[in-house]
Amino acid sequence: MRIVMQPARRSEKDVEQHYQDTIVHPVVFDDHADLLDVATVDHLKQLFPDGHAPMWGVVPGKRDVNVSRIKRMHPGDWVFFSGDKRLYFGGTIALMWRNKELATRLWGTDPAGSTWEYMYALSGTRGFDLAIEEIRRLLGWNPNRNVMGISVLSEDESETLQSLLTLDAAVAATEPADPLDEQAAVAAFDGELERTARRAQRGEQAALKRALTPAGIGRCALCGRSLPAAFLIAAHIKKRAQCSDDEKRDLANIAMLACTFGCDAVYEHGYVTVAPGGALQVSPLAAGIPEVAGYIRERLAGRTVGWWTPAREPYYQWHRIHTFKDTPPT
Repeated sequence: MRIVMQPARRSEKDVEQHYQDTIVHPVVFDDHADLLDVATVDHLKQLFPDGHAPMWGVVPGKRDVNVSRIKRMHPGDWVFFSGDKRLYFGGTIALMWRNKELATRLWGTDPAGSTWEYMYALSGTRGFDLAIEEIRRLLGWNPNRNVMGISVLSEDESETLQSLLTLDAAVAATEPADPLDEQAAVAAFDGELERTARRAQRGEQAALKRALTPAGIGRCALCGRSLPAAFLIAAHIKKRAQCSDDEKRDLANIAMLACTFGCDAVYEHGYVTVAPGGALQVSPLAAGIPEVAGYIRERLAGRTVGWWTPAREPYYQWHRIHTFKDTPPT
């Protein structure tokens, strides 16, 4: 999964209007069937059974300067919308196509007479509120660098951002795998079954687990169940990779117990977070995954997390900003 940076300053009147028209209010496919070819409509309806999707587009640019960049974009890539020194919105490219007539109907033309004809539909959209300064520091960019035109980040930059923000790829157009090819690949495998690997050890992890599970038992901070230590994880409230050494050593506050029956996963992937004061906050995007929504409804909805304290609030705040799957801004 590569990451695409899409400049779109909502402080500009035209951009804000486009954002309202086709992101806040997703495009209904049947309303534009006269301009969409049958194959594209069918593909969109397969990807979006509700019959509508957020859409955006890119102009070819002067002398087609954007075309080579667009060719590097693919379904399954993640797009970040940026503007006014912030990243504020993102989602997975579900489908890409070119349609000058539909783009003109949706967005008109720019002062040069061009339209945003290289179109894409987005799935798994969510909101963000990240200062561009943080992205510059993380990726080692020039302190004055801004997102001036559509661009595709390198694999290393994409992986770094994906890890920071726990980006889960959503539905996208892909060629279905041939089961016979998959079976043949398994049957033909003749590689090594065991490999020796070296990995860095988390020096503080054992101390954390002992501190949080005295006598070999502990209570999940999210669902409140008392469980044997084997079924509990000393989960970092703030992603450990982003912690300073001092934060990693703040053993009294940096971690909480989360059970392996679901709480660790829904927190790690941002479907729940903890609000100031301890109230458990549920992502609206959880409703799109019935199994996740069911677990949250049965075990977590309406709970207040007793593990929250003012000293732990900065770590929970980091999770709310960077990991929680918030709704797109409207």
